[in-house]
Amino acid sequence: MSSKLEQLQALLAPVVTGLGYECWGIEFSAQGRHSLLRIYIDKEGGVLVDDCAIVSRQISGILDVEDPIASEYTLEVSSPGMERPLFTLEQFAAHAGEQVKIKLRSPFEGRRNFQGLLRGVEEQDVVVQVDDHEFLLPIDMIDKANIIPRFD
Repeated sequence: MSSKLEQLQALLAPVVTGLGYECWGIEFSAQGRHSLLRIYIDKEGGVLVDDCAIVSRQISGILDVEDPIASEYTLEVSSPGMERPLFTLEQFAAHAGEQVKIKLRSPFEGRRNFQGLLRGVEEQDVVVQVDDHEFLLPIDMIDKANIIPRFD
């Protein structure tokens, strides 16, 4: 995790939880002079548009005062949705048994993209079964991970 992302997590996660929501995760991508800050929130029973608006207003006020992002940026507050992104070992463990798509920051065993069955976690590794092969992917190498929704 980058130091900027850690700084934003430390600043914003307590605000989200203080409002009664779970801070599911934070994404920050610097894109030249214009960046994107996306905050995923969750709560029992699901997230409504009004929930996103409440959190967005509060977060905007904090960001205006603290000013942790030097360039222009867009703030998005969203529910994790059906293609729920996974950020922490606890989230990976809780969703064992689901199909996932994982993209790594750098190649591991010659590849960066993995799609398969999430088996769980072992210490600091995410265990994914792709076809007949199990991969132990270090959490620090994961750039992006999402659940693949099932429509049964």
